[in-house]
Amino acid sequence: MNITGIIIQTLGGLGLFILGMKMMTEGLQATAGQKIRRILEAISSNRVMGCATGAGVTALVQSSSATTVMLIGFASAGIMTLEQTVGVVIGANIGTTITGQMIAFKLTKAALPAIALGVGLKYFSKRRKFRHIGDIILGFGLLFYGMTVMKHGLAPIKSDPQFIEFFTTFSTETISGVLLCVFMGTVLTVAVQSSSATVGLTMTLAASGLLTFPTALALVLGENIGTTITAQLSTIGSNNIEAHRTANAHTIFNVAGVGIILLIFPWFVDVVKMLTISSGAGAVNHTVNGEYVNVARYIANGHTIFNVINAFVFLILLPKLVQLTIFISPKPKTSIERYKLPEFDSRFIDSSIGALARVKGEIIKTAEFAHMNLKKTSSCLKVRDDDILGEREAIEEHLDASQKITIKYLTTIYQGEVNEPEAKEISEMMRIANNIERIGDSMENVSKILERIYDNKIEFSSKAKDDLIAISDQVVKFFDLVINEMTEKTKGFYQKALANEDMIDQMRENMRSQHIERLRAGDCSVDAGVLYIALVSNYEKMGDYCYNIATGVDRII
Repeated sequence: MNITGIIIQTLGGLGLFILGMKMMTEGLQATAGQKIRRILEAISSNRVMGCATGAGVTALVQSSSATTVMLIGFASAGIMTLEQTVGVVIGANIGTTITGQMIAFKLTKAALPAIALGVGLKYFSKRRKFRHIGDIILGFGLLFYGMTVMKHGLAPIKSDPQFIEFFTTFSTETISGVLLCVFMGTVLTVAVQSSSATVGLTMTLAASGLLTFPTALALVLGENIGTTITAQLSTIGSNNIEAHRTANAHTIFNVAGVGIILLIFPWFVDVVKMLTISSGAGAVNHTVNGEYVNVARYIANGHTIFNVINAFVFLILLPKLVQLTIFISPKPKTSIERYKLPEFDSRFIDSSIGALARVKGEIIKTAEFAHMNLKKTSSCLKVRDDDILGEREAIEEHLDASQKITIKYLTTIYQGEVNEPEAKEISEMMRIANNIERIGDSMENVSKILERIYDNKIEFSSKAKDDLIAISDQVVKFFDLVINEMTEKTKGFYQKALANEDMIDQMRENMRSQHIERLRAGDCSVDAGVLYIALVSNYEKMGDYCYNIATGVDRII
């Protein structure tokens, strides 16, 4: 027996399986990315709806790890609360069992035709949409072809006494044996970074007769723990508390769920057998040509039943799960860094949905920073405040740096595999970031003009002061409207934005006309007039920038 050949063929098959899963997941995310993000953003605090959404999204992208990483991106951006993300994580564990169910249908005959069709679409189609569909079909084919390669690789060892003796060490006759199986399932999944791949390998070993059904089920329990490592890895080096909490909730949920099932493991095995037989499946030990043809269905059902039971228990205990997650997670810093620049993690690049959600959250934070300082600067139209006016350079440098960091990260995302809607979204986000920075430029100009006015003791008429306060209030109000719509767009937003833009333009025209009249009447000096018009122009420009942001928000948010 050629041991080296067996190992190479088995690992090669596993590699094809993992490659297929990755391609299929990326293709599905690229094809339905925006819809998935819209769904996740619209989740309410209803735990049942959150769970259902998590199951649906994960069934669509074929990876609970991908869904969890997306959720970490949303949580980091402040778009979703911890309660919402935990509800979705619970559902994601149900959704990921769809892969096992799909494998159990034994679609291996469709593998090569799917590979042929997928390659044709991926490498010879001119449209990006069809290339992504090609990824899905090619990934599907590689997944099942990998299963076939693994099965053929393991075939020679089914009757070898040494290998049979080795696999019999994974027995579930004792508690220590069950725990060993769970541990091995965890380690294997951590190593390959895909619970679907390890479930597929477990099914292949069981179908070959190398693992009993209870042993395979114990390994699957461990694989559910191992899959949480992906989310934990995505938070390494991150200072975002919500990201750590989401990853920790995923780990607590799976570890505690496995712990509960281990307490009733023999009865759980019997329940899975009973439910599978009642669904019309044949006996678990039925063989055809030396292969246990039904065991994959039993394993898939056990995987699904475990996660459904786990979800049911923890949906009831969700508040307690959230409290425990908060307790074991890093504590938030009491001091808030005012000039905190956007933080982006390269680990989110593989999930464009999570990465774009992260960018959106940082853009909102930058806009809120600019809005807060615009209000402060505008307050100096009434009363001089040297602390506020003296901070203008630091504010402008912060907004400039935030813009550069955001644009650089968006460019990195764009250089990866993104679909057409995502490419458009990236373009609009760049436009929004640029216009926020331009508001900062105009705000700096206003601060400089006000300082010059106060230093030179230039006086405006009461009418001119009232007009400046009015246009500044309108711009602040417009900017506030835009920021609120970034979080949750309401019906008729664009019409509101257009009305605000028209109003600010009209205010500028009226103020200019009235200023000319004051000059003619001698109520305003030339020096005061020049600075007055400069202030009006800068506020009108800020209104234009707010409108530019609003059009971007209307197109993509």
